Amino acid sequence: MQDPHEIVVIGAGPAGAIAAALLQRRGHQVTIFERQRFPRFSIGESLLAHCLEFVEEAGMMDAVRAAGFQQKNGAAFAWGDRYSAFDFREKFSPGPGMTFQVLRSRFDQVLADEAARQGVRIHYEHEVVAADFDGPRPWLQVRDLKAGADAAPRRVDTRFVLDASGYGRVLARLLDLERPTSLPPRRAIFTHIEDHIDAADFDRQKILISVHPEHEDVWFWTIPFSNGRCSLGVVGAEEKIQPADGDLMGALRRWVEGTPNLRRILARAAWDTPANTIGGYSASVRSLHGQGWALLGNAAEFLDPVFSSGVTIAMHSAKLAAECLHRQLGGETVDWEAAFATPLMRGVQCFRTYVQGWYDGSFRDVVFYEQAQPQIRAMISSILAGYAWDEANPFVAEHERRLRMLAEVCRGGFRDRPLSDKAMGQATTEPA
Repeated sequence: MQDPHEIVVIGAGPAGAIAAALLQRRGHQVTIFERQRFPRFSIGESLLAHCLEFVEEAGMMDAVRAAGFQQKNGAAFAWGDRYSAFDFREKFSPGPGMTFQVLRSRFDQVLADEAARQGVRIHYEHEVVAADFDGPRPWLQVRDLKAGADAAPRRVDTRFVLDASGYGRVLARLLDLERPTSLPPRRAIFTHIEDHIDAADFDRQKILISVHPEHEDVWFWTIPFSNGRCSLGVVGAEEKIQPADGDLMGALRRWVEGTPNLRRILARAAWDTPANTIGGYSASVRSLHGQGWALLGNAAEFLDPVFSSGVTIAMHSAKLAAECLHRQLGGETVDWEAAFATPLMRGVQCFRTYVQGWYDGSFRDVVFYEQAQPQIRAMISSILAGYAWDEANPFVAEHERRLRMLAEVCRGGFRDRPLSDKAMGQATTEPA
């Protein structure tokens, strides 16, 4: 008889739902404990194209397509009078070039429902309050939040635990795995608005990332949905973004008013939803796995929202962990460091390079350079589309060096005149 809790997943968000479905489809018995009741609000609404490979493999693509989400084919960037758009269909890497911009409350519910349809048992409003991995089998203490504050938690024995708890970071807290991140603390203020955008130069099939004209480290996301609304947020250093008077909506509107392209685009918007804020979201851990457990997505590493990498990293980690766990439960000896942590972190470190490059200006110069060769733009488009694990792409395989070289070339073009094809090509073809 199979163990009814053979695998426990903490969290029913994208990482948890994908991992659970992948394992359930391979014949395992998977139980998810989710602290919240779905649907629930979440940011991270602009999916990258690489995500859809995992959605397809988990058998959820038809349901996602049927949900009516806004199609997305790329990313657009605005800074003063500069504008640059990348089309994910014109990318270097193989894989989908189209994706979606989603209300996460709806998207996460679709994925969770599809996992449940495939046999995964999901217990909503159940909180994991303790964990023990020292014995022959892991066990958790789980509290049913619907039963009231005085209800005693029950013990759940399992063979393995995947933590997909997102910002809740359950095992990172319980096992004291947290470590300082190398990224400085930043804050986001965000809301949803009825956008009423009628500007001819606004493409609803792309996320728009705008840079403040005076504060170059402050940027905005504008994510259109299929229902005439959009997600809007501003991100910057904690001390700049956090309003002293606590008026989040007022602060967000002031930042938008000071950014001409957004002020024009959103001139008719109805600001009908209270703003919210999140800060200190960048996180890291001492280890991604241990005896009887592994961490997925934001429960382990979160970088920054600027390139919408969070859900992509979460789903990629779910895929890698599901493969390792399936092999292990089948009797193989699995090197989790070599098969899970190392390959996952290759893509995370690639994203980290471009996030840091965005804030130090090097990647911004690349994004807004107008004379780039199509081949180079296709390689950059692949990274923006989420293919940060494709080491056939020079800007993935040697991300730090190639970005540094390309930024120097682009800055030379900004100072003087557009550089030759030979100079641009060196950033791609020069050997290590």
